[in-house]
Amino acid sequence: MRYDKIIRAESMNCYLWEWIRMITLFRQCTIDDLDILPSFSRQRYFETFADMNTPDNMTAYLDEAFALEKIRAEQSDANAAFYFLYWDGKLAGYLKLNEASAQTDLHDEQSLEIERIYVSKEFQGEGLGRYLMDQAISIAIQRKKKYVWLGVWEKNEKALRFYRRNGFYQIGTHSFVMCDDEQTDYIMRKDLEG
Repeated sequence: MRYDKIIRAESMNCYLWEWIRMITLFRQCTIDDLDILPSFSRQRYFETFADMNTPDNMTAYLDEAFALEKIRAEQSDANAAFYFLYWDGKLAGYLKLNEASAQTDLHDEQSLEIERIYVSKEFQGEGLGRYLMDQAISIAIQRKKKYVWLGVWEKNEKALRFYRRNGFYQIGTHSFVMCDDEQTDYIMRKDLEG
């Protein structure tokens, strides 16, 4: 059963919520996860964007962005955090959140950046993207942030629909350079205050 359907059914069938909690584990990554975090991140990015970029650009970007030392440096930053999502005992997705100086663009103390949010293709359609988004929002609220924001490629229609459905709106653009290809990302925001 999909996560978002369970959310709607929660008030009538509390046992369904217990079921989802038993088979879903969401946890912050630790230094011990460095043996799988770079390769898992790399695989998720590849399966999402490989067919929209040249093989040379994709390989060069993956080698740079998901190198062990780069991921280690990002993970050791006190203003950044990676989270793993397990579904039925299998690693199904991950999330990277940034605050303050770790943010890639806005650097606003009142905001939390969702830099990466990916679910393995094998687990898509189960509502796990929504689950990860809910966790990111919950963390932002706990940290008393006024809004969350993210960058999304203008050509990633599936992600754009998902973010708009979840209350995000465009506030600007920025360039994302993948080797010799300058791409445009939309900067999108979701307000957390009434």
